[in-house]
Amino acid sequence: MEEGQSQTQLTAVDGPDGAATDDGDRPAWDSKIQYVLAQVGFSVGLGNVWRFPYLCHQNGGGAFMLLYVFLLVVVGVPLFFMELAAGQSIRQGSIGVWKHISPKLGGIGYSSCMVCFYVALYYNVIIAWSLFYMGNSFQYPLPWEKCPTNVTSNDTVKECAGSSPTSYFWFRKALNITNSIEESGEFNPIMTGCLLAAWAIVSLAMIKGIKSSAKVMYFSSIFPYVVLFIFLIRGLLLDGALEGITYMFYPKLEIWGNVQVWRQAATQVFFALGLGYGSVIAYSSYNPVHNNCHRDALMVSCINFMTSVLASLVVFVVLGFRAKNIALRCVAEYVFNTHLLSVRLSGSAFSHVFPLSYYLPFVCVQGVEGTGLAFIAFTEVMAFFPASPFWSTLFFLMLLNLGLSTMFGTMQGILTPLMDNFSLLGRHRTLLTVSSCALGFIIGLLFTQRSGNYFVTMFDDYSATLPLVIVVIFETISVAWVYGTDRFLDDIEVMLRWRPPVVYKYLWKYVCLLAMVSLLAASLLRMVFKGPTYTAWNQSTASEMTLEYPGWALAMIIMLIVFASLPVPVGYIYSLVKNRWVRSTPSQVEVGQEMRRELYTKCSSTEQPDSHFHPVHFGEDEVHPRPAFLSVGNEHYRLLSQEEDEEEEEQDTGV
Repeated sequence: MEEGQSQTQLTAVDGPDGAATDDGDRPAWDSKIQYVLAQVGFSVGLGNVWRFPYLCHQNGGGAFMLLYVFLLVVVGVPLFFMELAAGQSIRQGSIGVWKHISPKLGGIGYSSCMVCFYVALYYNVIIAWSLFYMGNSFQYPLPWEKCPTNVTSNDTVKECAGSSPTSYFWFRKALNITNSIEESGEFNPIMTGCLLAAWAIVSLAMIKGIKSSAKVMYFSSIFPYVVLFIFLIRGLLLDGALEGITYMFYPKLEIWGNVQVWRQAATQVFFALGLGYGSVIAYSSYNPVHNNCHRDALMVSCINFMTSVLASLVVFVVLGFRAKNIALRCVAEYVFNTHLLSVRLSGSAFSHVFPLSYYLPFVCVQGVEGTGLAFIAFTEVMAFFPASPFWSTLFFLMLLNLGLSTMFGTMQGILTPLMDNFSLLGRHRTLLTVSSCALGFIIGLLFTQRSGNYFVTMFDDYSATLPLVIVVIFETISVAWVYGTDRFLDDIEVMLRWRPPVVYKYLWKYVCLLAMVSLLAASLLRMVFKGPTYTAWNQSTASEMTLEYPGWALAMIIMLIVFASLPVPVGYIYSLVKNRWVRSTPSQVEVGQEMRRELYTKCSSTEQPDSHFHPVHFGEDEVHPRPAFLSVGNEHYRLLSQEEDEEEEEQDTGV
């Protein structure tokens, strides 16, 4: 690829109709730090706080971290760099980027939009839960510190006595949950109001595009780090904190022989960086073309990992403190007799009598993830803190900001491709944003009924995992095998003004693709052999139990996966059919023959008319194939002589 030719191609981008248009009116980031905060805010989300620590806890502590770093380097960073480079070079959303390589691949972008919409639906429910808890944190004492009493009998409520005050508040007061997904129940009015407030916040923050959401990012991306450091300092002063950290970093290398641990580590890398959503592509599309996206990929990946480690430290010091308190209560209740109970059971005395090996298993038993960690385990520990309402408000404000920053990126993965691909939507940005949020709220009412938490679990486990892996597999095939890694690296060299290491070529073509296919196969096999299940809360026994999904719920899971994956084959088939129909139209051939006599060609393209030249109104495949990934302007035309035409044909390297 000639340097002059590629430099020309950076000046414009393809419009919705396939024609090249000037992108001078396209929004742009005000500064580099604004862009970095947006990418970090999207990739660093609730999963870093309540998923990564749980996986470390269950899968060998330090050994899992080493495995995670290995997969992050050989799979996560290359794929993240690929999406950043693709969005920055084409300067469009996910739909436009993959159409640029081939119209047959346009369905990849639509699948990304569909998955983003799935995730936005249930992710905003978690934000609504955080709003509810933050509102209840302005009470002293906190409403989940003690079990309520029955007004008629003056006894402790049985459901609370059989579990814990925090579990009772979560399942009964916040969710008012049913015993299974088959018992729908009525709507929860408080949660419905919180969900409406959550969607209103998202709509107001994004109503002006990246100009408005980026300003919110300054707070929503930085504030969680401030809170995490505050909680870490406070947690290190708790009794049992050091034991929790020791357990976190203690390596169990034997877990590397477990295939499921590799699957969980790869899945966490995959979701931690936000691959496949289209949000990474959307954010990078607002960058200047010569931005160093390689450095951005390394920087955001490192920040993401260090955030996961920081969150894990906070979680493990809290779990260590919680586990030691549970151990003390168990020892006082079941081991010591009445005489020994009069002995002072301070933490230091307990540590002298019972070494680390005694209550370390309690830490393992108390490992929880997701909502159980945030709304049960953490709330229980904060109830022991002095000035507990302050710590509770701080914690849930952090969760709110983590959720919102990820939510902004998710919505951008929906709105940017649609506005880039459909000019009508692009002209009505505000209406599209408000309509999307309104539709999200209406469908989100599914999650505010009493059985709504079970649907959140369903969407979280199945609606995004498999479709996203499929999307990234096709993305990798598109760049590595359809377009070509050498040509892609050529285009990146023009953007960065230096060539990335050749190792990326082999990582994209073989390592990343094999890893994604293996992850897809492992996830499918696990789903088939283990069967989809969910955890339900039984009110009578005041405990959780694992249930199988009923038939209609299994059908719903299959539909979610199929609908999200369907645009890929549908887009391919539609392109083939349209191509064949256009080629068979006589009028197109006649016009093409007329144009053949005029011998016009683009200076910036090596694509030349030959003796079999047909259309001017090409089929989709003929409009878009380019020898370069970068966009081509429509203003660079000149009339070539026959000799120049023949010489250009000999040098043609187009696909």
